[in-house]
Amino acid sequence: MTFKQIYTRAVNRKGGQELAASLPKVKSRQALIRATDDSYLSEMTKCVFRSGFVWKIVENKWSNFETAFVGFNPKAIANFSDERLESLAQDTSIIRNMTKILATRENAKFILDANSEHKTFGRFLADWPEDDVVGLLLYLKKHGSRLGGHTGQYFLRFVGKDTFMFSKDVVTVLVAEGVVDKEPTSQRALRATQEAFNHWREETGLPYSHLSRIMAASVGPPI
Repeated sequence: MTFKQIYTRAVNRKGGQELAASLPKVKSRQALIRATDDSYLSEMTKCVFRSGFVWKIVENKWSNFETAFVGFNPKAIANFSDERLESLAQDTSIIRNMTKILATRENAKFILDANSEHKTFGRFLADWPEDDVVGLLLYLKKHGSRLGGHTGQYFLRFVGKDTFMFSKDVVTVLVAEGVVDKEPTSQRALRATQEAFNHWREETGLPYSHLSRIMAASVGPPI
């Protein structure tokens, strides 16, 4: 099936205007570079804490997180002592999950490590090859803390780096198109998925984020 057919199904379900309005914003290379390291660590941390939790609760407490984690300054957080992290795990103004609190310090170090070669984390993201989303997701999983699976995908989407998502509906389309037989987790399946998205991007000229959203919107009966 060509992507045009997937797009037609999505339009028939959602309507052209509603579908267009739902498409994620993708930042330019320069916009990714301009974003600050603290903003990247903030979004990274938010995605980690949202995972397996009620998103609204995380949002409601976020100003307290900003205070507790000193504005998400990576240099400061990378030097937080174990005792300071243990104190944060007792702070009722935030979510007291020690594993995720520890991950914040590890991800601050991850950002600083990326900066040693790229100067800023935004430049690291901007420099990553556009046609290797899978490689970037695997890198986040390996070098970051708790950034595997959907968490890494959400992080890239929310900071504006062009990426596809493995939502249930997107996986449904990938399976129907014969790309994979289930949600891709093995390197072989992930590479097959990357090749399919590369093909569709070449066919349509659309960014991965838009392809992914259109695929999700194409699943199910008309609304």
